[in-house]
Amino acid sequence: MAGPAIDVSLRRAAPDDLDFIMAAERQPAFERQVGRWSAERHQAAMASADFAYLIGMGPGGLPAGFAILRDLNNASDNIGLQRIVSAAAGQGFGKPFLTAVIDWVFAETRCHRFLLEVFTDNPRARHVYRSLGFVEEGLLREAVKRADGARADQMLMSLLRREWRAP
Repeated sequence: MAGPAIDVSLRRAAPDDLDFIMAAERQPAFERQVGRWSAERHQAAMASADFAYLIGMGPGGLPAGFAILRDLNNASDNIGLQRIVSAAAGQGFGKPFLTAVIDWVFAETRCHRFLLEVFTDNPRARHVYRSLGFVEEGLLREAVKRADGARADQMLMSLLRREWRAP
């Protein structure tokens, strides 16, 4: 049985959000599926016009997740989801947060194709992406070298503007 709907609002991240972002992506077990950047890498991306950092505000108006969008100036109007993290994993925030991010991408940018890469050994995330309209486009074989040195496959997925259902 589904719980009550979670209301999510978005705001652009500010430099003061870096501590929250770094803590959220460093949750146990996230490194394998999400990855981690240094503070310097985050600061450089936040300062770049080619990236957007969004903070998902959950119940009580507190930060509950973040998303990093890349390639905002892509000549073909393709924008990528670099990373999305819920600081409250397993509490029903992730899917409403991703829905809000998708809506923001298509409402606030000229995006034609919103794409992402997801590890093939993350069936839960792949299911959520498919449930929101993302289509699996192809396998990226051994595309990522994980921290332990193992190679991992990723699935390329995308959602086209014409497939998006505006709120």
